[in-house]
Amino acid sequence: MNKCRNPFKRTIVGFLLVAGMACGAATALVVYVDPFFHYHKPLPGFPYLVDNQLSQNPGMAAHMDYDSVILGSSMTVNFQTKWFGELMDLNTIKLSYSGAFPKDIANIMDIIFKSGNNRHGKRVKKVFLGVDVITYTGGVDETKYPLPEYLYDDNYLNDIAYVLNKDVLLNYILRPVADPDPTDLSNVYASWWTEEYYSETWVLHNYASPKQVKEETFPDAYLEAAEKNLAVNICPYIENNPDTKFVVFFPPYSILFWNDVLKENHLEATMEEYRYIAKRLNEYENVEVYFFPDREEIICDLDNYADYSHYHPRYNRFMTECFADGTCLVAKEGAAGKGIDEYLDHMREIVESFDFEGLLAGK
Repeated sequence: MNKCRNPFKRTIVGFLLVAGMACGAATALVVYVDPFFHYHKPLPGFPYLVDNQLSQNPGMAAHMDYDSVILGSSMTVNFQTKWFGELMDLNTIKLSYSGAFPKDIANIMDIIFKSGNNRHGKRVKKVFLGVDVITYTGGVDETKYPLPEYLYDDNYLNDIAYVLNKDVLLNYILRPVADPDPTDLSNVYASWWTEEYYSETWVLHNYASPKQVKEETFPDAYLEAAEKNLAVNICPYIENNPDTKFVVFFPPYSILFWNDVLKENHLEATMEEYRYIAKRLNEYENVEVYFFPDREEIICDLDNYADYSHYHPRYNRFMTECFADGTCLVAKEGAAGKGIDEYLDHMREIVESFDFEGLLAGK
């Protein structure tokens, strides 16, 4: 009996040894290359593929070298970080999250500002933060997508989901080696739309106007949620990092966004939310607020858009130039310049005078 059993036992032990060695080799390879930058900065010369915001942003925030950062939703993906170097002499990293809620921003700022100002002990000079008012009406703990928590914490014991991950090994290590096409980090996460998609015809083809809502949303309906989101997810980082300049901006959605606002009957509530967020953040000395929604030459020309909200990358360049020279800056209370009330008055004029019926008549 023993002689019959021994070969079977030896086979099982051999299999376990081989499996253990394979797991160990895979773990060592993932840790060495570290395609999600969880343990260290990129290896020189490796053709890293960077296309996974949820999984790769925390590692980039922790281990890349930078002195400024771009945060926000898909409204920020077409910024090129080289522009910030060219115009403001900043070494910038882009850590966008498509559809980002304020909690998503807080999660990544936890990592950016960990251990003083950041993990390298270097000062973060500027944070460029895009604010989408729609997301500030959500819950303070709401995120767009579930997070891979093991990449956001400091518990290496749960990293098995990373180091023994077939997708990580095949798609982020072996595939780049076989077909090297490293991601240009200056333009990481850029949208896939090519020039032909930026057209009124394409935008209107894919746009559905909401049905008219009769009951008007109360003007203060969104303020409580916005106040909580600022208090929990944004303002603590501004307050705890007074030497960092926070450049906050409202993106220029197309005029069709405002058609939705009118049809859904929350114009006053939306205006008040813009007003509250701008004034609240402008109270801080280390905050600048920029307002782009009322740029009539941009928002009223649908050839500048690929859908009702996503604008051509040339307007990311325009906004970068504004950050450098102060165009579209919202003046602080009592200071010279154009305040948020004036910007919103202009926004209202555009919305209330625009011929939405004429625009949509051909759909």
